[in-house]
Amino acid sequence: QVQLVESGGGLVQAGDSLRLSCSASGRTFGTYAMGWFRQGPGKEREFVAAITWSGSTTRYADSVKGRFTISRDYAKNTLYLQMNSLKAEDTAVYYCASDPSLYSPQYRYWGQGTQVTVVS
Repeated sequence: QVQLVESGGGLVQAGDSLRLSCSASGRTFGTYAMGWFRQGPGKEREFVAAITWSGSTTRYADSVKGRFTISRDYAKNTLYLQMNSLKAEDTAVYYCASDPSLYSPQYRYWGQGTQVTVVS
């Protein structure tokens, strides 16, 4: 079993930066791909970024490329999402997820989410 707990959300101004963290427990952290997803108000959940278990491969949604960076710290069993140049449209609940496959259409394990609100 994998447990994921997100933190770091908050209310920020447009143009600001924020770093989300996802603390993972379970033996699979070092072998599973990890990803960030988000769901804005009135929208469906969408993919944001993901990273392989080795950290060698990352992928990003076009809407966040160049602004967001995903990374993982194996010593701390933690996944991060560094978000720069935030926009109002980045407002959403952000979820951490994990799965054996980077490209899985449905990630297996999910956190409870953390709210990010960007005001302009």
